[in-house]
Amino acid sequence: MTLKVIGAGFGRTGTLSLKSAIDELGLGPCYHMVETRAHPEHDTMWLALAKGEASDWRPMLNGYASTVDWPTTYFWKDLSAANPDAKIILTLRDPEVWYRSAAATIFARMLEFEALRADPDAVDEARRRHMEMANTIVVEKTFGGSLDKHHAIQVFNAHNEDVRRSVPRERLLVYESGEGWEPLCAFLGVPIPATPYPKVNTTGDFVSHFPDKR
Repeated sequence: MTLKVIGAGFGRTGTLSLKSAIDELGLGPCYHMVETRAHPEHDTMWLALAKGEASDWRPMLNGYASTVDWPTTYFWKDLSAANPDAKIILTLRDPEVWYRSAAATIFARMLEFEALRADPDAVDEARRRHMEMANTIVVEKTFGGSLDKHHAIQVFNAHNEDVRRSVPRERLLVYESGEGWEPLCAFLGVPIPATPYPKVNTTGDFVSHFPDKR
């Protein structure tokens, strides 16, 4: 399936809310990291792609019309080149606010996994495979192995500038979730829904999914 929308923004910039919005607008199904829960076999495939051991992302995105968040954000340039008519959405957030959110959620889980990596009984095999994929793409490939605040914000800002610089203006929407439906629908050429713009996966929502430390 040809992609209609490609999200280039990092996780914790409203990507799950955007996924819900895209699905509601009829431009989905939209691939987000949460899709790997329904397709655990994708973890091994994304990992191989990130390591350069595979080159074809199409099997994972078969049936999807849009993408947001990691793992696909790491490959956004490849997806964009292969789908020249797709719209690109760069979700943004104040860098300090973004880092606080990421540090309290996805980064915390990834650092925890790093500590558990040496213990074969710490997590089950499916969870280990998923975290191996996520850590490789996010920590190692995106952030060069360091989640230090200053470094992570530098990477975040550099990525956003690269997207702005690389994508023609008519093809790109720079967007924050708080802006609501209007700019998103105008950019995508679809009517504004009567329902409020989705707001999901807050920091509190994320943390509540992990009540224990495993």
